Amino acid sequence: MLDTEVLIAGAGPVGLTAAIELARRGVTCRIIDAAAEPPRCAKGVGIQPRTLEVFEGMGVLRQVLDSSIELRGQIVYVNGVEVERVALTLPDAIPYRFVGLPQYETERILRKRLVATGARVERGVALTHFEQDDSGVHAVLTDEKGERRVQAEYLIGCDGAHSIVRKGLGLSFEGAAFAEQYMLGDVELDWSMPRGYGIRSMHRTDGVTDDLLVCIPLPGANRYRVSMLVPEELATAPLGGVEHGFEGSHPPELHHIQAVLDRLAPEPVSASSLRWSSVFRISHRIVDSYSRARVFVAGDAAHIHPPTGAQGMNTGIQDAHNLAWKLALTLAGIGAPDLLASYDAERRPVGADVVGRTVRSAREGIGAGETDADFVVRREAQLLIDYSAGPIVSNAPADTGGPLPGQRAPDAAGLTRDAVAFPIRLFSLLGRTDHTVLIYVDDTAGPESSALVAALTDAARRAAHGRVDVYLIAADDAEPASALPVIHDRDGDFARTYRAKGLCAYVIRPDGYLGFTEHAPAPEDLTKHFASIFR
Repeated sequence: MLDTEVLIAGAGPVGLTAAIELARRGVTCRIIDAAAEPPRCAKGVGIQPRTLEVFEGMGVLRQVLDSSIELRGQIVYVNGVEVERVALTLPDAIPYRFVGLPQYETERILRKRLVATGARVERGVALTHFEQDDSGVHAVLTDEKGERRVQAEYLIGCDGAHSIVRKGLGLSFEGAAFAEQYMLGDVELDWSMPRGYGIRSMHRTDGVTDDLLVCIPLPGANRYRVSMLVPEELATAPLGGVEHGFEGSHPPELHHIQAVLDRLAPEPVSASSLRWSSVFRISHRIVDSYSRARVFVAGDAAHIHPPTGAQGMNTGIQDAHNLAWKLALTLAGIGAPDLLASYDAERRPVGADVVGRTVRSAREGIGAGETDADFVVRREAQLLIDYSAGPIVSNAPADTGGPLPGQRAPDAAGLTRDAVAFPIRLFSLLGRTDHTVLIYVDDTAGPESSALVAALTDAARRAAHGRVDVYLIAADDAEPASALPVIHDRDGDFARTYRAKGLCAYVIRPDGYLGFTEHAPAPEDLTKHFASIFR
């Protein structure tokens, strides 16, 4: 007997994202976590602009922005001398910037959103064993009352670097561990460094970094998450296996942190109000597959790497975001047979790139050796993820200079619609649970455009089983007669951003990526595209 459609192991940001995205699509899921209480450590503290777009769609953006601090840049010192000052600037068209928020606050916000969907985290419940067959996943859960068996259609392992799900699948986890050990602390620093700027201070001898201090701003007055090399008296012996995460029975004390500040801080400073601290080790590893049959891994269960650039939590959240809409369509019986295979095809290359890049960044610094600072910032913001090589993205049309299939769908401003007094953004039209089709027309589209718009709309709705929102984007001087909602491109921003001219069609996936773009499309083009996603 089926107990739930999806069982999720792990209730960190990745597992919570998966549960929210499934629950708001009507999927029944259970999310369990072996820990009796949520953690209170400032582990992942950076949230990227792309993840804020995800949070907007999930309905938690306001709460995240209310609780966070903007990360404005980084100042780098070597042997006490400032050598670089990087501002985290993005093009005006990007709606959000970088923010800092302790991971436990991110989790609190996501848990509250999960409860609003009618689901909740089951704490003190561990997954100890599972098997799968054609009928589903058969799992053994253990809590204080003992063992019990549950059956689910699918299992998602969001259970961290030491994942039971990954081990149960027999996935390889190739990579290595850093020899260095580090310590973290959540403290207040009484210095004059500019608000919102991270500080990276290194001591180098003969070009080799032998001492390190990194301070990341957190919300609050002069509050930072600091990391540094661990002193000898706190170093721990290797544990064997996957050496990644917090360890050690003697967490750093304030005087350990102060000693590093005395050596490396760019100005005299005192640390106070130690909220939390730990010693930790870093490994870099990635699985050979993100899924096998009915079981998936996401986040640290699939990839671990240095925290440089705040890529880990954000990558994991976007793993779950990518998987959830595909899993929901499959459970509804309308997903294409190979739709779930696209999760590994799209996300594992992203994970591999993040692992390799963060290892280089940890040793050499973010963007070391690269000359295009704008590219580096947009890449670190996770705005350049590209699924164009994936199996559910249409072939790229002739390059018009606009965004291509597989790329993030850009926002556009200055749109208007009837009965709304103020201009709106393109992102405000996206329902975030279904696909969105945008059909653009201007006065060069020709007299047959009305019939073609109707045919494109009908083709999209049929191919997507009705799981699609369709809008007509009209140039400001166009007055199309249409049964569709009409959005006017008052300022021409949509046409400029998407390089739209004549009659064009764009398909935006539930995760905010373009699946299809075409000038002068035919209805059968849309039908063919949706056939890779829907039955």
